[in-house]
Amino acid sequence: MLSASSPVVPLPASPPWWRRWPLPALMAWSLCWGLWLGGRPALGPWAGLLALGLALVLGLRQSSWPRRLWVAGGFPLSAALLATSGGSLWPAWVWLLPPALLLAVYPVRAWRDAPVFPTPAGALQGLARHLPLAPGARVLDAGCGLGHGLQALRQAWPDANLRGVEWSSPLALLARWRCRDAEVQQGDMWRDGSWTGLDLVYLFQRPESMARAWEKACREMPGGWLVSLEFAVPGRAPDLRDHPPGGREVLAWRVPGARQSTLNPTAPAPIRTGNAPRGNL
Repeated sequence: MLSASSPVVPLPASPPWWRRWPLPALMAWSLCWGLWLGGRPALGPWAGLLALGLALVLGLRQSSWPRRLWVAGGFPLSAALLATSGGSLWPAWVWLLPPALLLAVYPVRAWRDAPVFPTPAGALQGLARHLPLAPGARVLDAGCGLGHGLQALRQAWPDANLRGVEWSSPLALLARWRCRDAEVQQGDMWRDGSWTGLDLVYLFQRPESMARAWEKACREMPGGWLVSLEFAVPGRAPDLRDHPPGGREVLAWRVPGARQSTLNPTAPAPIRTGNAPRGNL
């Protein structure tokens, strides 16, 4: 187990403004469209091929596959829609519908957190065998989206006291309807509600969010557990990890501090700590 004297690795500096999502996607799409429109008089069809190549290169430079798809796919998708016979017949306001819907579901204030990518069913089952929580343990899904993470948490820890927080009002409403055995709050996962007294906080966010989550966990929930799907805390080795075949890696960190999280003392499965090898808990 981590002790109260375990050092906390200093947090890395915030990325420059031009690397903050979704600016990389907007800049990549603009560059590709500029290359295509500006290069067609001199290059003809080669301008389109160069723009596609640029979109691919810029997409591959992103830090995760969801971002790579967003960046690389924006230009070819929009160009393909314009190339259809219907694209030239659509009124201009039709192109405003997708961003309007995106802003309604995914407000600007939430852009620094993760887009809507659901937690796969059963993704946390392996972790629960080695991190047994006692009945009534207080568990939070920070950024619960449509509630897939809450469902995975309920499957892993059936007797836990589940809460979820989601900034998007439509998503919070749907999560509340889909997960009626959990308390879902609409609000800012960073500011609305303290993590004090929680036994476990689960996140499926972005790589850039993990340093901030670790800082908040160290400040507000000493002795508890921080669990992340796929993304690691910078500069800190996980205490528990699971990489099931064909699934996403699950990482867990014991937060330094005197308070102990509510573990089930009757559970036979041991809790392994330290830098466990990939593929094992």
